[in-house]
Amino acid sequence: MDVIAPMLAKASQLPKDDRLYAFEIKWDGIRALVYFDGKHIKVLSRNGKDITSQYPEVLHLASCLPYPAVLDGEIVAFSKGGCPSFSQLQHRMGVVSEKKIQFMMQQIPVTLVIFDLLRLNQNLLTDLPYTKRRQQLEEMHLNGRYWQTPAYSTGCGADLLAASRNLGLEGIVAKKLDHPYEPGKRSGAWLKIKNQKRQELVIAGWVPGQGARSGKLGALLVGYYDQHKKLHYAGAVGTGFTATVLQKLAAMLLPLHQEENPFVEQPPQKEIQFVRPQLVGEFEFTEWTPNHTLRHPSFKGLRSDKQPHDVIREEV
Repeated sequence: MDVIAPMLAKASQLPKDDRLYAFEIKWDGIRALVYFDGKHIKVLSRNGKDITSQYPEVLHLASCLPYPAVLDGEIVAFSKGGCPSFSQLQHRMGVVSEKKIQFMMQQIPVTLVIFDLLRLNQNLLTDLPYTKRRQQLEEMHLNGRYWQTPAYSTGCGADLLAASRNLGLEGIVAKKLDHPYEPGKRSGAWLKIKNQKRQELVIAGWVPGQGARSGKLGALLVGYYDQHKKLHYAGAVGTGFTATVLQKLAAMLLPLHQEENPFVEQPPQKEIQFVRPQLVGEFEFTEWTPNHTLRHPSFKGLRSDKQPHDVIREEV
């Protein structure tokens, strides 16, 4: 099967006329496209990496698919309270040891949340409107132990957003009812409305810690790319880390050391250790400052499913 690049959503506020949109929960996981050729399942991340072996739970879906198909969805880890947890999912991301994966499956099982159908049998469905694709998806009744097809709602975006906020969820996604699926595009037909400001950023440096963190990583220096592929400094992030995460990040950043500043700007910190901009993280913050840096940022986790040069500043 030909690989289909996932359609992307723009950061936004609620659309003015929500009668034109379907509203779905924004799942706090990693994007996954599932390819079934009639016998075997393959799972690709947003940036095209084969992550099939990392999430064996999804392989069982093959027994429920009567025809070759391509599904679009998200791999999610749920907390004990039943809410999607990106921090829990961090323990599964990047694990490659089969023995460790089998162990983690028992500790932190994942669920494939399916929200679109892109191909069924020999028919490519991307030119169909959202409602037609969703109708065919729902007729497949894909709900099981490790996968589900959640319902969507129409005409009540504000209510769903409020409900997601009350549940502590990341937010919602609005999708135009009559719009086709646009592979690889961020056209504005899909809108993501978040309860908290969150942004993917490239890690391009760090500074040593002080006090209790003396001799350890103190803060990450992060940035985003513009349309000319220039990396702009977006601030320093020194909160949101556990001791284990700090050790992991330090081990990952050490071999990426470089002398050259990868940012367009010169960060204001002293003792900066620049690194090759290869790692992507997700960060929560309160607002962008007039200096184009994050105010009160906090680290949420690494994003191995994102390419650094795809990271841009998301404007609402």
